Parts: sequence; structure tokens; C-alpha cells
Amino acid sequence: MRGVIQTAALATVLTWGGASWAATAEEGVARAKAQVEAHRGSPKFVAPGPAFDIKACAAGKKMLSIPNNSTNPFLKGIIDRMIRAKDDTGLEVVEWQNQGQPSQWVQGMEFAAKNKFTAINLISGIDPKTIEPQIKAANAAGIKTMVSHFYDPSQPVNPLVSSSVAIGFNAVGKLLADWTIAKTSGKANIVIIKSDEVPPTAPLVKGITDELAANCPDCKIVQQINVGVTEWGTKIQPSVQAALLANPTVNYVIPIYDSMSQFVVPAVALTGKAATVKIATFNGTPFVIDYVQQGKVEMDIGESIDWIARATVDAHLRDMCGLAVPKELNVPFYIFDASNAKEAGTPATFDKGYGQDYVEGFRKIWKTAP
Repeated sequence: MRGVIQTAALATVLTWGGASWAATAEEGVARAKAQVEAHRGSPKFVAPGPAFDIKACAAGKKMLSIPNNSTNPFLKGIIDRMIRAKDDTGLEVVEWQNQGQPSQWVQGMEFAAKNKFTAINLISGIDPKTIEPQIKAANAAGIKTMVSHFYDPSQPVNPLVSSSVAIGFNAVGKLLADWTIAKTSGKANIVIIKSDEVPPTAPLVKGITDELAANCPDCKIVQQINVGVTEWGTKIQPSVQAALLANPTVNYVIPIYDSMSQFVVPAVALTGKAATVKIATFNGTPFVIDYVQQGKVEMDIGESIDWIARATVDAHLRDMCGLAVPKELNVPFYIFDASNAKEAGTPATFDKGYGQDYVEGFRKIWKTAP
């Protein structure tokens, strides 16, 4: 959406007079800095539920995991690690490889039914409403369909799915906003790159706008650029270049999913604004953390895909075995910036930088610890 979106808080605080407005702005910056600092500590494991014998639960079961697109390295990495975790979990996991076409998702659902899978995992991007007839057929065949890393906790879950473990997309948006507030001392002028077709986009962007309204009366969202997932490679770069040239006060670009950064980085460079326009993003994809090490991206909010994989298998097996299912993945967000990006490796990898606390934590609650 073009044009300037002024935060609602600005109109409110201006009625209070200059002195009160300044105090409010300072308090907002302080709150933002506190939130940023809270995500710098070493990630800690929190048990998602009571301990259970995971291998006894998993005996004879198999799960088909269907990503929204197998070319997405983030999703591919999660599924690979669910497969590798079999030694700890006992669950056989198979990936349904696809190129992001709904017809291919339908084929995957049919494959699961024909091959008598116990459960189907729709991971991060497939909206259950697009394949409802197939979910109904799976349900009729006694196959549970479960969703992971897709819904924000604030969003209603499709009633046809057996369970969902959500991710705090709204919380991510708030943290992205807090970063820009803290780094600009409350003077952020932001361009957001988003994909409205992806349902978690709405709560994530709302997190940004709500946090700016609460903590930053002088911050502005200058422009929101909506680009469909299949058009990232052709539309993001020229759209960002046009936005930066049209709005010289912009000091932050937020591509809400970090794989967008590969098209934002050259746009910033080609407009000659690398010194004044910074990039903050989310997902922790290794090539983007490499960008952080190179100074091309200022910050990336990461989440361990191995941690996500284990949390997903944990939740889905609890569902398959009739146990209480956690509502969220409970995978902590961790900020990578110039101060710590090398913790992820050089070049960065998906599995470095988050410590090993979670590995032993899961083994303990799964009763597989040596």
C-alpha cells in the first residue's frame, strides 16, 4: 500500500504537549531496547509437556510431511531434520516433494491415503482450506492431518485438522519493530515487504504496526509492498528501488521473510543507500546470516530448524497417541547481528548458534537420554 501510514499514537501524544510527548517517546525507545535485549541471551529449552515414552508411542507409525514448496531451504531443512531425528524419536518421516502447486499438495494427500500413513504434516505455508476435500478423505481413512509452523496463536485453526502447533508471527513483528525503534532512537521510517497470500503475514505485519503505535510516536511505515511468493524474483528488487528513490527519508526495509533479502540487498545497493538504509528480517536462513556477517543485512531473527523439527515431531506424536498437544512450538527467537552472526558458522549453517540445550531437553522428556 502506497503512502504514509502514521502511527495512531502520534495523534494521541501530540495533544499532551511537547514535554509529555518527549517523555513518552523516550519510554517507548526504552521498552523497545528491553525487548531486543531479551532476545540476545542463549536460547533455553522449555518442555512442551509431560515426559512420555516417545519410541513406544511412535512404534508402527509413519508421517508424510508436505511443505508448501520443497525448494524453500528453511522448510526442506526442517523436514530433513525430522527424518534424521528418527534415532531419538522412532518416527518414520517421509517428505512429499513438490514445487508449490496446489495440485501437487492434493497428490501428496492422496499418496498418504494410498500408502496408509498414520499422519500428515502440513508445514509452514499450506492453508488447510485449499485442500479441504483431501483432508476430509484422510480423516475418513483414519489419517490425522496436522499443521505446524503456520498459524499465529491469534488465528483460528481449520476445524478439519487434528491439531496445530503455532508460531508467534505477531511476536516476530513486534520484535522487528522494536529493533528499528531502538536503532533509530524512535525515528524509524520503514518500508515493509510482505506476501499477503501467506496467512501468517497478517499477524506478523500487525505486530509491527501495533508495536510502532505503542512505542514510537515518531515512527512511520512509509510503504507496504505486497509481492506474491512466485513473483519475489521479478518484483521485489524494482519495487524496493522505486520506494527508496521516491522516499529519501526511509532508513529501514523489513522483508518479513528473510529469503526476500536476496532481492532487497541489491536494490539498496543500486540506489546508493547502503549506508543509510538498513535491513531487518526474520527466519535465520544461512545465506541471510552470511549477509549479516558481510554487513549487507543488519539483523535476522533466527529460529533453530532442528529445534523446530523436534518440537514438531513431539507435538504430532502426542496427537497420534492421544496426549495433550501444545498449542505452540515454543521454539525461542534469537537475534543475529554483527555481534554474534559468526556463531552460526562461516559460512552460516542452519544448526549453529542456538546451543544444544534443547537436544538433551527433548531426550529427557522422551525418555531416550543415555
